[in-house]
Amino acid sequence: MGDTFKPPPDDMWDAVLAELAERRAEFHAQGYVPRDFIEKFIPLGIYRHATPLEFGGEAIPPPEFLRMIERIGRVDGSTAWVVGFASANTYLGALPLDTQAEIYRKGPDVVTAGGLYPMQRAERTETGFRVSGRWKFASGCMAADYISVGLLDESAGGKPRAALLPADKVTIIQDWDVSGMRASGSFDTVVEDLEIPLEWTFVRGGAPLIDEPLFRYPLIGYQAQCHAAIGLGVAQGALDHAQHAGSYRGITGAPPVGERAYYRMEFAKAYVALQAARSYFLDVAEEVWETVIAGVEVTPDQKARIRLSAVNISDTSSRIVHDLSKISGAAIINNSHPLHLIRMDAQVPQLHASLSQHMYDDAGAVLLGLQPTTPGFL
Repeated sequence: MGDTFKPPPDDMWDAVLAELAERRAEFHAQGYVPRDFIEKFIPLGIYRHATPLEFGGEAIPPPEFLRMIERIGRVDGSTAWVVGFASANTYLGALPLDTQAEIYRKGPDVVTAGGLYPMQRAERTETGFRVSGRWKFASGCMAADYISVGLLDESAGGKPRAALLPADKVTIIQDWDVSGMRASGSFDTVVEDLEIPLEWTFVRGGAPLIDEPLFRYPLIGYQAQCHAAIGLGVAQGALDHAQHAGSYRGITGAPPVGERAYYRMEFAKAYVALQAARSYFLDVAEEVWETVIAGVEVTPDQKARIRLSAVNISDTSSRIVHDLSKISGAAIINNSHPLHLIRMDAQVPQLHASLSQHMYDDAGAVLLGLQPTTPGFL
């Protein structure tokens, strides 16, 4: 699995997750995960795992990072959503090396955020771009060192051009009012008449200038996997709740739910469905990572299976949370009920563009030896 990853001890993880369990209500009330808590993850290596080795990074193999995100999501989906975007720092490998050196000048632990859409038209200048605009879904922006925005640029070959900006150059509009992943702080960002040097922009999904294994792993597929791992963690949290809720009695005087056959059957079906989908999901990640570190090019078939395994675990995770909810009694409609928060979070990964239902069509086409219909799928 490579020689750079040193797993942090379990007691470090346990301390951070215990604090998360205590503070998640605070985060959801304010609508974002604050910087002081994001910094709890820095000693775990999360915010340097996608930093190039030459700038002090310590690469975490994608299968291990996915397990980390699952572990966080098992406690709180929103926090997993925010922390999972640490993987998106792989995109920064397409920036000029001098720019990357400046980003990591103070150390390898850099927190980024960004909402690229809607893409904003930018005026090309002699040294870069001048832009004004408003962008949506900048998850984690309240804790970020840098925030990226999307520029319309015909020279980007149909892919989005991103501009990376110091956080103090961006205005954050705290307008995030949602029912699921509420604490992700996916606020709007605004820039007014700002000139951005060309060397601080990059084509997202463009060829990286870093020749290291993590940057040869399929970048866009990795983002799909990370979003899917959040849903996986949320579903694991639902199973944890269901497993310990067997003594629950409703107001009708009926036996505890654990004594009802339908509850036991639905729990067993949910358990095996999630574990089966999880195994395939992680097996594909392991296989592709082994291919990468062996110095072999990742095949279209492997890229398709990354996307297929991700959309499958996303759908499976959402479905089993729904199935567990329908047998858990009317008490779950209370806003304070643990399963209420879980079921509100469960569908959000499934709605992300990287996990859209058309991924089945694209993956099926590639596995049948045909071309996908979605640009950028491979």
